[in-house]
Amino acid sequence: MSAGASRLSDTERTPGGGSRYRLRDLFTPLDTLLVSGGDPRLALDPKDRVNAYGCAASPEPEIWNFASSTASTISQMAYDRAALAREELMHRCLFDEVEIAFDARCEDMREELRGHLQLAPRVDIVFSPSGTDSQLHALFLARAVLGAPPVTIVVGADQTGSGTVHTARGHHFSAMTAGGIAVRKDGAVAGLAGDSIAVPLLAAASGVAMRADADAAVLRAVEASLAQGRRVLLHIMDSSKLGWRAPSAACLDEIARRWPRKVQVVVDACQARLGRRRLRSYLDRGYMVLMTGSKFFGGPAFSGALLVPKGLSRSLDRIDGIAPGIFDYAGRCDWPMAWTALRSRFERRPNFGQWLRWEAALAEIGGYYSVPGAFRARTLAELAAGIDSMIALSPAVRAVPGAIENRAADDEEFAQRTIFPFTLLRDGKPVSIAETGAVHRALARDMNEAISGSAADRQVAVQRCLIGRPVRLERQDETPQAVLRLCVGARLVTEAWSPDMAQAQRNVQHVLDRIAHVLVKIDLLLDRGMAVPEKPAFEV
Repeated sequence: MSAGASRLSDTERTPGGGSRYRLRDLFTPLDTLLVSGGDPRLALDPKDRVNAYGCAASPEPEIWNFASSTASTISQMAYDRAALAREELMHRCLFDEVEIAFDARCEDMREELRGHLQLAPRVDIVFSPSGTDSQLHALFLARAVLGAPPVTIVVGADQTGSGTVHTARGHHFSAMTAGGIAVRKDGAVAGLAGDSIAVPLLAAASGVAMRADADAAVLRAVEASLAQGRRVLLHIMDSSKLGWRAPSAACLDEIARRWPRKVQVVVDACQARLGRRRLRSYLDRGYMVLMTGSKFFGGPAFSGALLVPKGLSRSLDRIDGIAPGIFDYAGRCDWPMAWTALRSRFERRPNFGQWLRWEAALAEIGGYYSVPGAFRARTLAELAAGIDSMIALSPAVRAVPGAIENRAADDEEFAQRTIFPFTLLRDGKPVSIAETGAVHRALARDMNEAISGSAADRQVAVQRCLIGRPVRLERQDETPQAVLRLCVGARLVTEAWSPDMAQAQRNVQHVLDRIAHVLVKIDLLLDRGMAVPEKPAFEV
């Protein structure tokens, strides 16, 4: 069993069915703890010591990170916070049982996250090992709120995590849970299995663009499901792997007007690319919100959370019949302390890896929001303009249109795009999916030995760069395409900030210079044929 998928071994079972973790578990090497308590996607390759996203468990400052739509290598600041948090918990455990001290720390983290996001105290937070796990939590809670098994309508099903096709139906998304429990991938989670409807966002016409009839498609799916006497869990997108959002606010208003209390909305905000005002507005409307600390914010993969508005959480703690399969996907400390009745049904199962990844993510979130808002907005705007210009001028890439026309004032700095998708070209024609994947892998490697050209070319080839993993896009009767992504994450803004505006401007220019370097390396890889196709790895 891989380190990333296994439970820490030093546990003993308590008579009541819970698990008591010993203090010595916290003396496990920090790198090992950071990749524990997750599904197999966290496992480190024995040779390269990186996970499925190309990220190591410890800081690698020499790698340039433009991959925040996927995953980022942990920063030194975040790593240091995780190390300090572990020391502090060790100290607390000298006076309290491990589970009691751990539970208190998780509650402190909820309060800290609410503070960074400017959320009201009435918003509850359910932590999880990943956004995919949080989707199962949302389905579990929706069944309780709606009073019946819902059909899940997934908007942007072609641009969400690959596990969503399983979790939307209440099925296992991997062969191993974060708790180290072996399950059958795509097998039913006991008590959660149901139906789902996919609403893709990719337009049917040629080219890569968002469909124009997304709102109408959502309304049709909701109406048809309700006509069958079903309740609906509507999984909306803000935003997708390509930075797209759907349905529109007008469509959501129409759903609320026509079918009150029959549709529960959950917002897929796992990319965390939305303004805090917009986030609050979703919660004020009674929507649940999925988010992670490991996409835009740049914490280590994986760290999931489900934000629950108070109107829902009042009824959730009175759940009688609990789907037994959810016990494989949560421990007592994951649920808010106020949910006493629900928590009492779950094992005491502290997930140290999940906790430390969230400690690291909170360091990044706090750092980002400590930067003045005007600088955040200006920097994202400058980076967006610069990246758009460079992509337009590069002969090796073709931009994928962004979908930001429905952005509003509550998007704040996210009125600007922060994901820049593109396809690869050779002689003006798209390259194969296999070669796109090969270029992505080669970007993350030192390719100096494969170069026989100039010193300048070798200097470009040596730099290791992470960008967003390939996203496979398919249409009926058309050749599938793969899209890569350059991404602006919180850490770029945080590290560019300086009270000396001249220095801050130089820092932003330095980021743009690095992005230009990435595009030159892509051009070099395609021109020299240095990227050797292997089995392509797509966003998971």
